Amino acid sequence: MPAHHHILIVEDNPGDVRLIREALRDVPVTFDVAMDADQAIEILYRRGKHAGAQRPNLVFLDFNLPKGGSRELLRTLKQDEDLRLIPIAVLTTSEADKDIRDAYQLHANCYLRKPLDLDSFFRTIRGTAEFWLNVASTVEPVQRG
Repeated sequence: MPAHHHILIVEDNPGDVRLIREALRDVPVTFDVAMDADQAIEILYRRGKHAGAQRPNLVFLDFNLPKGGSRELLRTLKQDEDLRLIPIAVLTTSEADKDIRDAYQLHANCYLRKPLDLDSFFRTIRGTAEFWLNVASTVEPVQRG
């Protein structure tokens, strides 16, 4: 994976953020982290202190953010002409059919259940990043402000 790839992690659990970053420690990517949907919007739309933020090539989105923010964020991103082509990997502990349906109806690119064991978690994160950043044909995100 080329070093110019950038990942946005939208996750309210600092432990999971640390694990995602650790899983990708040997992958040449940079990161932004948003702890909630509002902060993710600030980063993606380059508002306030995030005016210089790089648009991500991949978003890992926790689907259980407070106040239902995950679904609204996904809806917003997939309706935005400049952001809709950024792959969004929903990452969650939920196995509920309703959540899976919701994610795909809102145009998530994939729905991943967080594995409970560390090796499986790392393989899932690495495999997803490898696929979206190196295997799948995607377009570079629009970098306008």
